[in-house]
Amino acid sequence: MDSFRFARPETLYLLLLIPLVIGLLVYFAHSRQKSLDAFGQRQLVSHLMPDFSHARSRIKAWLFVIALTLQIIVVAGPQFGAKLETVQRRGIEIMIALDVSNSMNAQDIAPSRLEMAKMALARLVDKLNDDRIGMVVFAGKSYVQLPITSDYPSAKMFLQTVETGMVQTQGTAIGSAIDLCCSSFSAQEDINRAIIVITDGENHEDDAVAAAQKAASQGIKVYTVGMGTAKGAPIPVVAGQNNNFIKDKDGNIVISKIDEASLAQVARAGDGAYIPANNIRNGINNLVSELNSIDKTDFEAKVYKDYEDRFIYLQALVFLLLVVELFLLSRKNPRLAAFDIFTRQKADKDLFIQPAE
Repeated sequence: MDSFRFARPETLYLLLLIPLVIGLLVYFAHSRQKSLDAFGQRQLVSHLMPDFSHARSRIKAWLFVIALTLQIIVVAGPQFGAKLETVQRRGIEIMIALDVSNSMNAQDIAPSRLEMAKMALARLVDKLNDDRIGMVVFAGKSYVQLPITSDYPSAKMFLQTVETGMVQTQGTAIGSAIDLCCSSFSAQEDINRAIIVITDGENHEDDAVAAAQKAASQGIKVYTVGMGTAKGAPIPVVAGQNNNFIKDKDGNIVISKIDEASLAQVARAGDGAYIPANNIRNGINNLVSELNSIDKTDFEAKVYKDYEDRFIYLQALVFLLLVVELFLLSRKNPRLAAFDIFTRQKADKDLFIQPAE
């Protein structure tokens, strides 16, 4: 079965403009009708404008909306992977545990801790070559967001959907996230593995150090990446808004601060390293260097090859719709109005020259 993807999925956000376009078209149609109503009764105006067609105007508007929608999809770059192939690769398996608790909305790192973490992970994926990757999201509980895979474009697509609130149970259960990562690797035994925990490390609720030690005993290195600053910042009630912040039971605004000491301790217990991500470029480069120092192993990976652009058919349809919309007049065609297939005499009179007597 073919694998489908968009080359530029972020372009699909433009589809949010379609309801606005429809609203504007409805508004202009309503305004035009009000202007006509100002001349007099609709029945009288209709007699004064016998060639005008409301139905044609509506069809033209819908043709434009459909063409615009399809054009946005074309720009997003629909692609199909024609072949599923088994290829030989040499690398490691990496599970990423990403904190999605509310404290990751704090903006001591702009635009926010979570958004910066997502950008850092996107850069990390871009720097990987033959490794398998997977992702777990966690707060008070942990869930697998992406099973272990070699499909980097899919990994980046899943990453874009991550947001705070997707895990209902709040908290920072780093230990359970590490345990879930350990159980989410492939069944292959002779391959080296690593876990990357990206969090502010604040108020972790379980024994993360013990979980990291357990992972290390299985040959799995645990790296921690800290998101936040020692100064900290308040936590917005709604992500991205700065007019309302989470407060404690006494009504004081809660200030969330990174717990670097705990994150460093977890990394040491996991035979890995703690990497502060305040400087995103250096942080990712250091992390890639750490991962590259792990011995690589040969393994088989099933990947879709030869992704091909398939937008040409949609583009042709867009062109056809626009051509029809351009040549479809808002007024009735008098020649077609005179043509009546049910009245042969009228058709003969209008369309044919009568022979001389």
